[in-house]
Amino acid sequence: MIDRIFRSWKITRRAALRFAGVLAVLCVVLSGTPVHADGQTVRFAESEVVVHTVNGAHPFKVEMAVDDAQRALGLMYRRDLAPDRGMLFDFGREIYISMWMRNTFIPLDMLFIGADGRIGFIRERTTPRSLDTIEAPERNRAVLEVAAGTVARLGIRVGDRVEHAIFR
Repeated sequence: MIDRIFRSWKITRRAALRFAGVLAVLCVVLSGTPVHADGQTVRFAESEVVVHTVNGAHPFKVEMAVDDAQRALGLMYRRDLAPDRGMLFDFGREIYISMWMRNTFIPLDMLFIGADGRIGFIRERTTPRSLDTIEAPERNRAVLEVAAGTVARLGIRVGDRVEHAIFR
């Protein structure tokens, strides 16, 4: 039956399978579900952080990147990020952290945070799609990525405190 349909449409089975594959990929991409390079769907738990500055407490809803697949994908392929949203990369312990902007289409502010929740290093307005590494000079436990301009808008500074369950 299917062969009869393909013949009547003058479509080869190979072309039909290619079309079905492309259609499946488009469905996943358009659904907004993040997919890792190996084709596995990557899901992020949501949480909340509060950044405490001299200007007050600033809450953010964040996606948690806690395993290798989540940290590798991060905010790649996103086209926007709301001013009250972000991603918290938890490395589980203090290490030297290197980040980059590969396949990240929006500029970000990155806050490198020690195990005590103190911000130790800030990189503002990162360059989208850059392969340059972004590193803090000291070890940190986590990195909070927020929309570019957030650090300036809220007056976030090195030494400010980030409140979340992962910090002691």
